[in-house]
Order: sequence, then structure tokens, then C-alpha cells
Amino acid sequence: MANQPKRSRLPQPPVSVSARELPADYVSLLTELKRRIREGRLRVVMSANAAMVLLYWDIGRAILERQQKEGWGTKVIDRLSSDLRREFPDMQGLSPRNLKYMRALAVAWPDRQIVQQVAAQIPWFHNCILLDKINAPDARLWYARKAREEGWSRNVLVLQIERRLYERQGKAITNFPATLPPADSDMAAQVFKDPYLFDFLGTADPRREREIEQALVDHIQRFLLELGAGFAFVGRQVPLEVGDRDFSVDLLFYHLKLRCFVVVELKAGPFDPAYVGQMNVYLSAVDDLLRHSDDKPTIGLLLCKGKDQLVVEYALRDVHKPIGVADWKTRLVQTLPDELKGSLPTIEELEAELQQL
Repeated sequence: MANQPKRSRLPQPPVSVSARELPADYVSLLTELKRRIREGRLRVVMSANAAMVLLYWDIGRAILERQQKEGWGTKVIDRLSSDLRREFPDMQGLSPRNLKYMRALAVAWPDRQIVQQVAAQIPWFHNCILLDKINAPDARLWYARKAREEGWSRNVLVLQIERRLYERQGKAITNFPATLPPADSDMAAQVFKDPYLFDFLGTADPRREREIEQALVDHIQRFLLELGAGFAFVGRQVPLEVGDRDFSVDLLFYHLKLRCFVVVELKAGPFDPAYVGQMNVYLSAVDDLLRHSDDKPTIGLLLCKGKDQLVVEYALRDVHKPIGVADWKTRLVQTLPDELKGSLPTIEELEAELQQL
């Protein structure tokens, strides 16, 4: 018996349990465990990314200090890259180009604590885009925070930079300070921008409101991106019955952070004070007919093809419903003189370079 060979254990087939044999709370437990595993994996990835960005900052800071004290040049960085890759052959990101990005990171973000709180919370390639495209520290910090808060991909980050979102954010003319509580007023003001860029409509210049509306609905995903995070599309030409008359709003949204409906009215021409009275009726009707008791007051956004700022301010002065007025444009405003456009890489060039790191 002692000389008999041991029997190898065969893989056991999965245990099959019918739905009737499962505990009553099995499905809820499974759902909860899946959520925890996904969140745990995400934390691991984000933690690893943060550690890597901080390591890159430390390397960049060390290179920067040596350059300032001892006049290190490009050849020294090339040699450093070669020696580091020889020592750590399995480690990516030690190319000369990436070492220069690390140095640029240390220059752009001199405070390590800010790096840990902001730059380390977004992927490394996002940081490279910010280093390439943004020179102003305040703008770079703003885009980094927005990229983290709204989960922008690299392509979306580049798009928002090219569309000058930082300069447009919070620029709409509103009466929010007089019609909303301070906290809601500040948040709502930052949600609206001026102008709104509808360049995804092509070179066409719609002449009628329904043409604009139809074009925006046809490009609803791009329109939602332009509106910003938090907007959920409810419908177009939403009917409102007021007394013996039937009205309809062009576009109706719900904002998840503001916890309110947002009525968007599109105008093919310049702002007219009469539009405010019309919007006031729509907001009152939505508040009475659609608003839930937990919702906050409905906000209106008038998008016009041009406006006189003083006329808008007069039109909104004594109105008690929260309304914002902004321009819409079909073409992007050029952000750089022609002679400087070639100095920044395109997204295709950037991605091709980053793949070689």
C-alpha cells in the first residue's frame, strides 16, 4: 500500500446551484461584491498612476536642479536615459523625450503637494498634453482639475483646450445672484459659458430656430459635451399647456448637480428683450407642470446669434426667474496667429510620439 502512486486530483467541475437553492439575498451580495472589486481595482490603478507621476516629478526635479547648478545639457539627458534603461530594462517611460517631459513637469508644477493633489490624479499622457498646450499656470490647474472631475479622455481634453473652454466658462450674462441662493448661484454661473461653439454643425449657418434645433439633436452627444458635465437630455419641443394655450420649449434638459430642469431656447438672430418674457413663461410653466417637490427652480438659457450686453443686463434686471443669455457660433475662434500654429503638435503627432516613450 505504501508503494502505491498517489492519485492526482482532477479539476472539480463548477458547482451548479439552481436559482431556487440560492439564498434570498444572494443577488444583492453578488452585486455588492462586484462593485467592491471594480472600485478596488480602480483604486489600485489610480494609486499606481499617482505613484508614477510623483516619481516622474522627483526625477524631473533632480534633473532640473542639476541643470541649474551644473549646466547639464541635452547630451547628459540622453546618456542618463540610456543608463537608466539599461538598469531597468522592464520599465517604460525612460526615453530622453519622457525625461524632458519630467523636467517640464517639475518646472510647471514647482509645488510637490499640488502635484500630489492634482497632476498625480490624472494619467501621465494627460499631463504631457497640458505641458505641451498650456503655458498659464491657472489655466493648466483648471484643466487638470476638470479632466479629473469629469473623466475626460485625452481626445476630449485636447478638444476642450482647442475650444478655449477655460476662457468661456462662467461668461454668460445672468441674473443668478438676484434669483438664486448664493451657493446655487455660483454653481449655476460656472455651468453656463459664452459663447457656445457649435462647430460640429459644419460650415452651415442655420437661419431658422428649428434648423438649429434639429442640427443640435442630430449631434446630441457633441452638444452635451459642449454644454458640460451634468446635463441630461429630456426632450425637444416639450409641450406645456398653460390656460387655453399650448406652448413648447425648444430643448429641455435636467442638470444632475444643480438638481433642476434647464430650458434652452435657440434664436437664429440677435438678442431681443421680448425673449426674456417668453422664457419667463416657460420657466413658470415647467416649475408648475414638471418640477418635482425636491427639484430646485428651473433655469433658462437663451442662446442667440449675438447680443448687446447692456440691453441684456437691462432686460434681466427685474426678472425673478433665473435666466442666462449667451451667444452661439458655428465656427471656432482662432486661438493662435497663423505663424504660431505649427509650433504645437497635433493630437495625431502627440499620440505617435507618446507611443514611442
